[in-house]
Amino acid sequence: MSDGQEKQAVQGRFITFEGGEGAGKSTQITRLKNRLEAQGTQVAVTREPGGSPGAEKIREVLLSGQARDLGPRGEAMLFAAARADHVDKTILPALESGSWVLCDRYADSTRVYQGEAGVDPQYLDLLETLAVAGIRPELTILIDVPADVGMARVSSRSQKAEGAAPDRFEDEALQVHERRRVLFLDLARKEPHRFAVIDGRQDQDAVEDMIWQAVRSHFPEVDPDEGKAAAKTSESADGALS
Repeated sequence: MSDGQEKQAVQGRFITFEGGEGAGKSTQITRLKNRLEAQGTQVAVTREPGGSPGAEKIREVLLSGQARDLGPRGEAMLFAAARADHVDKTILPALESGSWVLCDRYADSTRVYQGEAGVDPQYLDLLETLAVAGIRPELTILIDVPADVGMARVSSRSQKAEGAAPDRFEDEALQVHERRRVLFLDLARKEPHRFAVIDGRQDQDAVEDMIWQAVRSHFPEVDPDEGKAAAKTSESADGALS
């Protein structure tokens, strides 16, 4: 099936959340889910790497650091393999059923993380084309925080989780995280029609409201007068996925 044919079959909406470590994506995904469901929208929440049985197995290899010896190109290939399974088994079926899919990371993260590590952009283009099968986000929420702020949150989260160690990508030098932040912002500048950049330094309620405004602006079917009474998630939800 061609990319055009696949897109014609899709009935739902696809929103991705991007950002550096500690941006607060998980909390905001849950809050947006609650708001959308409050106005009767069917929502599926998923994540990358992972989101399907095969992709979750690859996630364990990637985040544990077992794939580090493969180098950035090898890791990029594993991300692409996980993404292909995720699209086939989770994202596309949910969209075809009419659900809105909220995904914690997608192909933009590979462009940033493996791109920062030196992988050729043309190589990443090829892997992305093969993996996503024409399924690309209509809106990408980039929650932007300075690297030092994000990593302070990661450290606090790890302490609260009683010894949970940072994963393979969290455990990098601060300068690496800041370079990733710059690359995310570069992507947003190149595709302003798709990206909504949100200042993640603000409190969770303010961030939630800015995301809701971005969703309302992007999707005319969203009712601006509904979803306001959706329950807020507790702070403990932050980091459940990211």
